[in-house]
Amino acid sequence: MWTVSDRFSESRTPINTTSLKWLTKASMFPRLALVNQALLVRHGRWKHGAFFFSLHDMAENSMNVQAHHHLVMESDAMSRALERMAREIYQEADDPSLLALVGIHTGGVFLARRLGHILKNLYGLSVPIGTLDINLYRDDWSRLHTQPKVRATVLPFSLEDKDIVLVDDVLFTGRTIRAALDALMDYGRPKRVRVAALVDRGHRELPICAHFVGLELKTRSDEQVNVFLQEKDGADKVVLECRSAA
Repeated sequence: MWTVSDRFSESRTPINTTSLKWLTKASMFPRLALVNQALLVRHGRWKHGAFFFSLHDMAENSMNVQAHHHLVMESDAMSRALERMAREIYQEADDPSLLALVGIHTGGVFLARRLGHILKNLYGLSVPIGTLDINLYRDDWSRLHTQPKVRATVLPFSLEDKDIVLVDDVLFTGRTIRAALDALMDYGRPKRVRVAALVDRGHRELPICAHFVGLELKTRSDEQVNVFLQEKDGADKVVLECRSAA
């Protein structure tokens, strides 16, 4: 049995801290609060204040956590949102001839191409389109468990004095956009940079906002927004995924 050196157990053998962290992983046992203060006693039960959680109950709870998927945007709605965004981009441009779209890998690349196609159809405007990989500019390298896949950055035009619209599928904390701005500035000095996001789900951690938004979606921080696109997934839709105990 696992033991920990405290007044609740007769043994004075410290618990293996690696195993303790694994057992107290919040995503596995959401009902445990302040697990770093909990004590695992010899009879196999958790003690935290006056509350006891058996290891059997915790394992059972972890298996009963289910994912629920809610469709929040279908194909037609996505097409309408992108057309509205394209109109706003054109109408708010000081000089449409200076516009350029830069898609952030991966979803933002496909969306930038679609916006460019819409601008061409609506206004006869051929907007240059580039792709940007931000992995080398992320601020969470030390937290990654796997090496990020670095994709190609292709900017077939000069950024100097351009009116750039950065395009991404989901705007969340703002850290992806921060990394994109850092990456972009290594290639030149645009006149202006604005952000277009198909979904703005809130929970910003940096002072960054989207100027062109397809859908503003209220979410919890532990929920996930999945954008499916025809080019890579075979269908257009936005799905909100949330987890709850069965």
